[in-house]
Amino acid sequence: MSRARDIADLSSVSARLDTLGASEGALSNRNIIINGAMKVAQRGTSSTGLGASDGYFTCDRWNMGLSTAGRLTMTQESDGPDGFANSIKLACTTADTSIAATEVGILRQLIEGQDLQRFAKGTTSAKEFTVSFYVKGNAAATYTAELFDNDNSRQISKTFSVTTSWTRVALTYPADTTGAFDDDANLSLYLQIWLHAGSNFTSGTLNSTSWAANTNANRVSSSGSSFFDSTSRTFFITGVQLEVGSEATPFEHRTFGDELAKCQRYYTRFFETGGSGSNAYLRYGYGTCENTTRAEIPINSHTVMRADPTLETTGTFSNYALWQRGSIVALTNLTVEGSGHSNGQLFTLTAVASGLNAGDCVGLLNNNSTTAFLAFDAEL
Repeated sequence: MSRARDIADLSSVSARLDTLGASEGALSNRNIIINGAMKVAQRGTSSTGLGASDGYFTCDRWNMGLSTAGRLTMTQESDGPDGFANSIKLACTTADTSIAATEVGILRQLIEGQDLQRFAKGTTSAKEFTVSFYVKGNAAATYTAELFDNDNSRQISKTFSVTTSWTRVALTYPADTTGAFDDDANLSLYLQIWLHAGSNFTSGTLNSTSWAANTNANRVSSSGSSFFDSTSRTFFITGVQLEVGSEATPFEHRTFGDELAKCQRYYTRFFETGGSGSNAYLRYGYGTCENTTRAEIPINSHTVMRADPTLETTGTFSNYALWQRGSIVALTNLTVEGSGHSNGQLFTLTAVASGLNAGDCVGLLNNNSTTAFLAFDAEL
């Protein structure tokens, strides 16, 4: 009797996994997308005046590809469908209704090739891609979601609709037996939400049924909406998932700590301070004066980073100082030293000043600044 019950229980579990689409991939770690629930925003929760150039501005791992006369504000919002506490909100602040041929407005995530091997792209065993997400806006709109294979310059696009209420979009893209993803830590795939595009990208026939060699004119629907058509325009998105197979399974929620660690592989910001009270002279780390003008400060990163990072600061070195024998010594430069640091968790900063005492222990600190921070950037 016990054996029969065990078999019945196993059959029930198997049926449930099939319902979830788990036969196509893992039950956990299904979602390729990092920070799909928009929980982590190390750079800040709001950025204004965006439109002239690409960049990472608010929620981690979400890049904006921008070249337009329009302008927008990007924020992390405390808004979402049931089960989601956060979303990205884009709000048009300057309209652009005279669209130049080369203009673009894209929300996207850039993905490493070694995280995409499960799709078996470029082989006879190639798998389908399913993208799902929740969206809403101020009015009805139609946009384009594109998968772009950076290794082989191949792409496929599909349109989706936005309404004034939160709705879940699920899009399945066919398998591609041509062009394998590189198995490395470099950029292989873009997931791109096209919100605005000039005629260079809309003048052809949307490539929506099978992967093909890239033709720019076929990437975006000519009948789609432009986010920059009015300063009333808004776009909200959360719950973004990319997974193997033809089924959009329930969104894979990860803990904040797990999501933060995944984000810190690409970008790690240290000790942003309020510039008052106990944070006014917060120490970033301690090191040694190599000579009278140079000190080396080791700092442990939170995780092993994707590649050798660059150092990001406020750009004003007076916001940082060295603490030596009870005195503050102003800096004239601060850099991350050498290369090869991505394989470990220890980064060495080189601080340049004058009047140091060779051999002294010194602390690198915030020089009573309201904006000072240090960050390591290894984004794709």
